[in-house]
Amino acid sequence: MEYRILGRTGLPVSVLGFGAGPISGLFTSASRSEQIQAASHAIESGINWFDTAAGYGEGASETNLGAVLRAVGASDIHVATKVRLTVDDLSDIPTAVRRSVQQSLERLQRPRLTLLQLHNGISLQRGDIPTSITVDDVLGPGGVADAFEMLRKEGSASWLGITGTGHTGCLRKVLQSGRFDTLQIPYHLANPSAGYPVPSDFSESDAGNIFADCIAGNLGVFAIRVYAGGALLEQPPSEYTYRTQFFPLDLYQRDLLRAARIRSKLPPQVDLAQAALRFSITHPAVHSALIGFRSPEQIDQAAENASRGRLELDFANRLADFALSAFDIAP
Repeated sequence: MEYRILGRTGLPVSVLGFGAGPISGLFTSASRSEQIQAASHAIESGINWFDTAAGYGEGASETNLGAVLRAVGASDIHVATKVRLTVDDLSDIPTAVRRSVQQSLERLQRPRLTLLQLHNGISLQRGDIPTSITVDDVLGPGGVADAFEMLRKEGSASWLGITGTGHTGCLRKVLQSGRFDTLQIPYHLANPSAGYPVPSDFSESDAGNIFADCIAGNLGVFAIRVYAGGALLEQPPSEYTYRTQFFPLDLYQRDLLRAARIRSKLPPQVDLAQAALRFSITHPAVHSALIGFRSPEQIDQAAENASRGRLELDFANRLADFALSAFDIAP
């Protein structure tokens, strides 16, 4: 397993991270034996980063992950979780953040988080996208940054991060404030806009080549949705995809069409799953790709693909250019 230094945190993190979200369903609906088997195999394979959130399964992911990591004796594994604020929470952000983190620590059975992240998107106005909040909600007096920093000083978390959804200009302001250490953001072959400039007719969410800001600020970066919710594996959509408001079914269907286009451009020795994973870890800004594993077999396949290392840069750039030119596909 390759390890990379997570920006200014100085932490060596495995290039593959274990996402405990609802798409795979492992930590929200699978049996305890399945959870232990997959987590144990991941750790034996060298994965040292587990990512969850209070909202995954309404706390079920944190509860199950905490129990599993205790059962397998994984005290030295890094755990990251997230706070998502509701509209009601915004009247008293510090109290809401503290309550959420205390509950997360209890569910995870841990005294401290390696990384505490904001799960809300950040936009010009509250609610521009589902659950998004503003730059002032994050950076203003008594905002998220102040609340997070207080918890860090008290020892509840070592490092602080945000989720990269919302308005790119707003995200950039927050990152450039220096108040946060990491960014986790969708970055994959069906939408590589976090790492590349996009054409003027780009029809999907544009992350504005924000990786340039991450490199300039020496921020840690986690690539998420590496397989575009399964579309880049050309799998049927997960149950969660049918009901989520964040990465909904119509986006999955468009990404599935793009996946077929991209696959047609790959050499015979490179399948789509391999290309998707290696592409996500090729950009110099990316330190770890978070994947929602369901089984030891999936871990082995991803580890084998990751062991092949970064794609040749010219090839990765050509794939990105083609992906960005293949956006306007009628469903």
